[in-house]
Amino acid sequence: MRDEQVDWPTRDLLSHRVSATPDATALVDADEGEEWTYEEFDLRVDSVTERLEPVVSGPDDRLGVLMGTRVAFAEVYFAAMRRGVTIAPLNVRETAAELEAKAGRLALDAVVCESETEGLALEIADCPVVSVDEPEHDSVRSVRPVGEANQPDRSGTGGGSIPTTLERDRTHLLMFTSGTSGEPKAVRLTVGNLVASATASAFRLGVLPDDRWLCCLPMYHMGGLAPIVRSTLYGTTAVIQPAFDPRETARVIEEYGITGVSLVPTMCKRLLEAGWTPPDTLRFVLLGGAPASRELLERCRERGVPAHPTYGMTETASQIATATPAETATHEGTVGRPLSGTDVTVVDEEGTVLGPGEQGELVVSGPTVTPGYLDGDRTDAAFGDHGLHTGDVGYRDEGGRLWVLNRRSDRIVTGGENVDPGEVVAALRVHPAVDDAAVVGLSDPEWGERVAALVVPEAGAAGSLEPASLLAHCDERLAGFKRPKTIGVADTLPRTASGTVDREAVRERLRADGTDVSG
Repeated sequence: MRDEQVDWPTRDLLSHRVSATPDATALVDADEGEEWTYEEFDLRVDSVTERLEPVVSGPDDRLGVLMGTRVAFAEVYFAAMRRGVTIAPLNVRETAAELEAKAGRLALDAVVCESETEGLALEIADCPVVSVDEPEHDSVRSVRPVGEANQPDRSGTGGGSIPTTLERDRTHLLMFTSGTSGEPKAVRLTVGNLVASATASAFRLGVLPDDRWLCCLPMYHMGGLAPIVRSTLYGTTAVIQPAFDPRETARVIEEYGITGVSLVPTMCKRLLEAGWTPPDTLRFVLLGGAPASRELLERCRERGVPAHPTYGMTETASQIATATPAETATHEGTVGRPLSGTDVTVVDEEGTVLGPGEQGELVVSGPTVTPGYLDGDRTDAAFGDHGLHTGDVGYRDEGGRLWVLNRRSDRIVTGGENVDPGEVVAALRVHPAVDDAAVVGLSDPEWGERVAALVVPEAGAAGSLEPASLLAHCDERLAGFKRPKTIGVADTLPRTASGTVDREAVRERLRADGTDVSG
């Protein structure tokens, strides 16, 4: 008799988890102090699944999710996975015009909202709208879980709703990129991508039975959604805090025995500025969304914060490479080695593979990489012989560690010379009065582009941060054509919700308030 090979398709991740460890704690609501076991959480997801049935019910349907970070987001996410519905998280911070354009591109079959976004959902959606809260409009139905007493009989089945069979390579999630270098792209991600990412992350960070991963990033971004998916796959606990606040987040980390947390560097900096010292339980702080500066990592080491700078993309379901605290101390600026199963190739503009130490575009391949974008033309343009072209410029050393310098599209061409903004930023950041900086190109009638820098002064140093001081500092470190010709000062750098510097907003600030120092 021929052996049968068991492979995907399979049930949703929560159905597998509840059948294995029903009594383990699945979720904690840090604001309300409530918690649910995997069996209790599964009951709630079953209820939401059934209440979503009238508007979305199968693999051909797409569900937009217009909600902030909360337990109900996780319930809707796993309910959609349970029925094989494609999920499309939407950024609650965007304008109605931006969201309406995205909803149109996605061709949504329904949108699930909350009380704070109900009016916005009705404004942007040309489809049914349902709410996880008590609706304010007659046209909106509630999909809140009903009481457990009303749940269907689950004896011996591990679930009331019959889960749809999932295929490894079928699009499960549509998530938009931040769009800092152009129009946001709708990335297709599969359950296979998410499982591969969770597995590779576990090999790098480790998983312990008592792990508790704090989620305080927006769940409509990969950095906020990944901990929920991973904790379910691992059978560990996710602690959900709807919004980051330095003092409240420090309290939650201490009170709930958090072992891991995903943050953007600005959040980590604000925690340290608030006097935070991590508890002994904390095993890792995953820093992503933007580069972690040398100064921030030094402060983390001084304070005992186990910072793991990471390089990732929506297109790779989160992490590509992640550095350990030990690596950041001995190899300044590295984002570490690629995760298990991920290959990173450095190529020049002709596609020739470059060796260690040579700068070029980073190209990624492996099981975490998206099968493509919603727009097929963009997919064709993004993939080459070695995988997905990230658009990021960097290099690797002999030991395989990666350094990411800047976006290829951010490169400045001034007077025929190429300038990598990352090199200029690195020079500015070591000025004693500079806390952070962003460098962009501005149009210039003589040189084509001019190098422009927006700098953030260290606390208390704003008055001493003069352009002349910055130029003298740069003269010692940069060639003349790389030296900023326009300089602006700001309290903070404008950033997207995912923590990435909003480069167009930087340009607007410099055009309006920058000082010409070219003379």
